[in-house]
Amino acid sequence: MSDHNSFKNRLLGLQSNLLNFAYQLTTNRDAAQDLVQDTTLKVLDNESKYVDNVNFKGWVFTIMRNIFINNYRRQVRSATVVDTTEDLYHLNLSQESGLTTPEGSFAAKEISEAINSFTPEYKVPFSMYIAGYKYSEIAEQMGLPLGTVKSRIFFARKRLQVILKDYR
Repeated sequence: MSDHNSFKNRLLGLQSNLLNFAYQLTTNRDAAQDLVQDTTLKVLDNESKYVDNVNFKGWVFTIMRNIFINNYRRQVRSATVVDTTEDLYHLNLSQESGLTTPEGSFAAKEISEAINSFTPEYKVPFSMYIAGYKYSEIAEQMGLPLGTVKSRIFFARKRLQVILKDYR
């Protein structure tokens, strides 16, 4: 029973630190408080998974960061449109994409074709970046150094500018 109380006391002692970190992530006081509450509940639900020799503060902050990332990705997914066109031109573009005109649809097709013409070493990180992944997440998922990911995205962006120079 004292282990359970000790766990709770350690968690309660971190609440102000958690709120500060949550505010850095969300830049919104209400969202930060919601994130702290979600994190606290998740930590309490997973108390049995905590190993005593592990850094408690790091474990809790990792849970918070993961909750924030998952919520962010959920918001990004809900802000996308399901493409019902035959050739998937509008796939995952936001509502305000300007594709309601024939010119906009044609431009989207050319952009998609340009991106698809890249070799996988440039297309994959660039597509992930456009989908909302951070450089570090792309690097981790692809097993590449952070600098390599950044340079590939930079070169893909430059190549896209050259290919689509007529749209400037």
